[in-house]
Amino acid sequence: MKEFRLYLRFVKPYRLLVAVTLLIGMLKFAIPLAVPLFLQYAVDDILLADLSQQVKIERLLQLVGISFVLFVVIRYPVEYFRQYFAQWTTSRILFDLRNKLYGHLQRLSLRFYQERKSGEIISRMINDAEQTKAIVETGMMNVWLDLFTLIIALGIMLYMNATLTLFAIIILPFYGLAVVKLYKRLRSYARSRSAALADMQGYLNEHVVGIPVVKSFTLEKYEQKQFGVKNGKFLERALALTRWNALTNAIINTLTEIAPLLILFGGGYMVIKGKLTIGEFVAFYGYLDRLYTPLRRLVNASTELTQASASLERVMELLNEPPGIKDDLAAQPLKKVAGRIEFQDVSFRYREENDYVLRDIDLTIEPGQTVAFVGMSGGGKSSLISLLPRFYDIQEGTIRIDGQDISKVTQISLRSQIGMVLQDNILFSGSVRENIMLGNPDQSESQMLEAAKRANAHDFIMSLPNGYETEIGERGVKLSGGQKQRIAISRVFLKDPAILVLDEATSALDLESEHLIQESLQELADNRTTLIVAHRLSTITHADQIIVIERGEIAERGTHRELMELNGVYARLYNVQNLG
Repeated sequence: MKEFRLYLRFVKPYRLLVAVTLLIGMLKFAIPLAVPLFLQYAVDDILLADLSQQVKIERLLQLVGISFVLFVVIRYPVEYFRQYFAQWTTSRILFDLRNKLYGHLQRLSLRFYQERKSGEIISRMINDAEQTKAIVETGMMNVWLDLFTLIIALGIMLYMNATLTLFAIIILPFYGLAVVKLYKRLRSYARSRSAALADMQGYLNEHVVGIPVVKSFTLEKYEQKQFGVKNGKFLERALALTRWNALTNAIINTLTEIAPLLILFGGGYMVIKGKLTIGEFVAFYGYLDRLYTPLRRLVNASTELTQASASLERVMELLNEPPGIKDDLAAQPLKKVAGRIEFQDVSFRYREENDYVLRDIDLTIEPGQTVAFVGMSGGGKSSLISLLPRFYDIQEGTIRIDGQDISKVTQISLRSQIGMVLQDNILFSGSVRENIMLGNPDQSESQMLEAAKRANAHDFIMSLPNGYETEIGERGVKLSGGQKQRIAISRVFLKDPAILVLDEATSALDLESEHLIQESLQELADNRTTLIVAHRLSTITHADQIIVIERGEIAERGTHRELMELNGVYARLYNVQNLG
């Protein structure tokens, strides 16, 4: 199985520890195999033997002493280290797997996240990854230890009495048949349950984030009903898995109980006939438990491994998701740039089956220029600027920065030269300081403070309860829109990029916040190539170039004055806003 081979890459660094755990486990499982022999000795050579009472007591005390050393003094450290190494190994493998998954998620394109619910991705990383630990703990350790126990017990039983052993194993073929027939469907049910759980978590994650909308539209009862539908689908699939598990266990346990009945008859008959001592019968019956207990665990392990393999498929499916944007094999780092940008015959669409959202874009932006993109919503403005940091790849044409084709440079060096301030900047739970430092984690405390001051953020930060150490909550919920925007601008000041992209950076703010932020943005744009997407045209009249985009094409270009004199699309938009 391909997924299993891929998973072995995470196990390989710990193969020596797995082997040590197996050896310790073999000792742990071998110790209980002595119990039936001790019982045989106690019955035949002590209790039923023709000895004086004193000798019987002495022998019994000796047997108890040996048993104490074996089952308490020796088994305790063996049990401890076996459990510790097994759990340590699986925990480390899970740690490596989740780190690998998270690193892979960083390389996936924006398109991947737009097409999947975040809750589903989280479910695969947390729940499904957790389920895979059974592959190591059960599949690579416990299964082999149970097989070891089963083989040793079977060997001792054959040595003791081959006829009774035949009675004991006569139902084993039915076990094999049950496993083959039952576990094929169990795998399907397990995968279906995991998918339903991921779907429910995806819904829950999305609607917890959107709880303000739920409350503002008084949708609590409606949301309860919708969640009930998702929860009901999960319950239905969970119960289907439960029913099949119950059927499997009922069949297996029924088969298991047949063997003791056969041994009770066969062994009792042999004792009556004098072909078997009572001690041998007791010991053999004890080994029957040592035979069927690991056998029952092996069957239960099949259930566990079936569910784990279904989860493994989902984890590896995520890990094998190809990055939508890849560095060219010969990609070179983009060196410190002056900021000249060229769009040459650029056409772009989000999917092959979709229409082009940008067509034949030809545009040159000189270093240090400020260029604004305007037009009706859906015209392609935001799509155009998202091509510059290669959030998406173009189908036709070329985009160059300082003469270097951006498809031929490394993504990390390209994006390190571009700073973005968006309409809805994402802040993370944590302190104000931590959020600003995301701009460049290697910068010093003084540089961080300077960035906040230049963004007009320092004063409001110092008025917060704990200043720069104030916790801002998930997505910055404890801050106003203007405050969040100034922290986002502080990050870009700290990053100090050559190219600045402002996408509706002030459209959602009140006039006072907008004034403060416009001051920050003007300083931020000084001596940088700046690309602005704006609906409020009063904020971009100073631009060196204004590009009007309509239906994915450049309809007009020029300065504010030139476009007003042209009296075309731009002039109409400007006048509609009553800004003239």
